[in-house]
Amino acid sequence: MTRLTLNLIQGSISFSFDGEAAKNLQQEITILMQSLKTVASHAAAGSGGKPQPQPSMEYRYTGEVFLEVFCNPNIYPSPFAAKVLLTVRDDRIRLTSEAELTQLIEDVNLYLEQLG
Repeated sequence: MTRLTLNLIQGSISFSFDGEAAKNLQQEITILMQSLKTVASHAAAGSGGKPQPQPSMEYRYTGEVFLEVFCNPNIYPSPFAAKVLLTVRDDRIRLTSEAELTQLIEDVNLYLEQLG
């Protein structure tokens, strides 16, 4: 199994990850990007009413490690400002950290390219 490397705001983490799971994560990120764009366009339009709240992204994968990716699109002014909360754990260690959404997209795309 190919290793996925996620670059965090400080440092990185690498672990075994399934190709199908990476495609699922990529799809979840695409949905999140649409939510972020919806929030940003409502803010840019300057309409007086409250924007329709968008659902948070909560991706979970269980394999050799447990991976959780969480993002609330309602708190970021644009997709480029968004951050995700990552949790990676197994029976010995647990890491929780933030990563930039744009970096996560790059990391997942690079991983999928490596798989061919």
